[in-house]
Amino acid sequence: MVAFLYASVGHAGASGYIAVFALGGMPAEQIKPLALLLNTVVASVGCWNFLRAGYLPWLRIWPVYLLAIPAAFLGGWLNLPAFWFRQLVGVVLLITAWRLGRALHDPPQLRAPAPALLMATGGGLGLLAGLTGTGGGIFLTPLLLLSRWCTTREAAAVSVLFILLNSMAGLAGLAMSGSTSWQALARPDLAVWLLTVLLAGGLGSRLGSRHWPVAWIRRALAVVLVLASLKLLGLAPRL
Repeated sequence: MVAFLYASVGHAGASGYIAVFALGGMPAEQIKPLALLLNTVVASVGCWNFLRAGYLPWLRIWPVYLLAIPAAFLGGWLNLPAFWFRQLVGVVLLITAWRLGRALHDPPQLRAPAPALLMATGGGLGLLAGLTGTGGGIFLTPLLLLSRWCTTREAAAVSVLFILLNSMAGLAGLAMSGSTSWQALARPDLAVWLLTVLLAGGLGSRLGSRHWPVAWIRRALAVVLVLASLKLLGLAPRL
């Protein structure tokens, strides 16, 4: 369900997987590598569907990726007091979900952001992704829509590639850290999980990229933002 819903709006489900694993009582050290791996698989199939459908506005949006990966590394490396920071981000996401839930259609005219602004946006959101332990799509997609830089499907395509790059960077960083949490990937049921999210994420991204009306995608995005907000506010494990 997480893979299907998140993939339909160009996300990969990291915050949802973390909440599900926490609900299931999984040890905290095992959650991060599993969530990153599932995130990478779903983002990969999401990229295939959204980019193949022709919705990535590469010439207009490419600067957003330049600083994202190094900033995500920095955010993951920093050890900051995160409680109030997560509370603030969670509240912002709730407000954003409410605004997107009210605006169910694409604007009649888009704005063309300056390359320097896109670079700063990518770096800032990459840092935010590293600090919060997410792929960053939950911040990038609503910003692209509310700023009128992209249509709904374009924002999904931009975000899913952003998430894939950040998730791969996170996996690489974890591999180089020498952490024993990699032992979590030796689970005998991992292949079943990977196949499940691959199929569900593939179906969700296929529907979102080609079939669902824009209003449906925006409603699904509002639900995703609410779920991510609850996770950041620390409410998801008690649902």
